[in-house]
Amino acid sequence: MAPTRSVALLCALLLAAFFTSSAASDAPFLVAHKKVALTRPKPGVERLAVSLDLYNQGSATAYDVTINDDSWPKEVFELVSGEVSKTLERLEPGSTASHAFVLETKAQGRFQGSPAVIKYRVPTKAVLQEAYSTPILPLDILAERPPVQKFEFAKKLVAKYGALVSVVSFVLAFIYLVASPSKSGGAKAGKKRR
Repeated sequence: MAPTRSVALLCALLLAAFFTSSAASDAPFLVAHKKVALTRPKPGVERLAVSLDLYNQGSATAYDVTINDDSWPKEVFELVSGEVSKTLERLEPGSTASHAFVLETKAQGRFQGSPAVIKYRVPTKAVLQEAYSTPILPLDILAERPPVQKFEFAKKLVAKYGALVSVVSFVLAFIYLVASPSKSGGAKAGKKRR
């Protein structure tokens, strides 16, 4: 009797999950990805190129979408280009939007940024909805970095697979030579037939 009761409970839970997901599927679902790229235009100065990619993976339009990334302390970071916030009139289902800005810092240290906040309106709800971007990894601003060797990756590949590539090349060349007819032999055969 216990297996029947647990099967009935499982079916009820699955039906409840199905109906809740189908009711909630007629709404926008915003996903935001935050990325930061560090560059050093000159010694003692580091620039952070911040980009936010926003996706509406839901089945409804999000209205009055506001992207706000004001987690950068003004005493450490200076805005060089762009704005830390952006407003979109709407974001249709399946569409994307991007926002980028550049910061500059002259202070050395470790920085842990917060996710960007995205607020949007859904026509069926009175309260603004809120979403957050992915967080960024901790940044070591103006940290000492070892010099990057440009061809280090290629050297590792050649060291690891160079011998294998050589052997395969020799085998393929040998097969090609054995399988292809000789031009001189074909020319001699043609002279004999005349």
